[in-house]
Amino acid sequence: MSMRCLLVDDSAHFLEAACALLERGGMQVVGTASTGAEAVARAGELVPDVALVDIDLDGENGFEVAGRLAVTVPSVILISTHALEDFQELVVASAARGFLHKSALSARAVRELLGRED
Repeated sequence: MSMRCLLVDDSAHFLEAACALLERGGMQVVGTASTGAEAVARAGELVPDVALVDIDLDGENGFEVAGRLAVTVPSVILISTHALEDFQELVVASAARGFLHKSALSARAVRELLGRED
């Protein structure tokens, strides 16, 4: 059974590209959101296995959004174009399971970070 994923990012272009990339890798992207409120609502409707959340949402704190999503989504991963070193302490202290740089994003990378092989 493929992993069900919710993507949260304020860039429509990135959402489109990331959906295609993850689906080619065998993940099922069940939905996207561009705001924290939309992400929480979509998570409740779609019941994803994992949510990928941009740290720098337009005017919102991705760490806070990750915390809200972690209440209902089993795994939350933070993503960004910034280096992990810029946010390491915040990532560790967050409700997220980990961090992926957007340039390294793939279905395989998500599965490896979560320790899953499906």
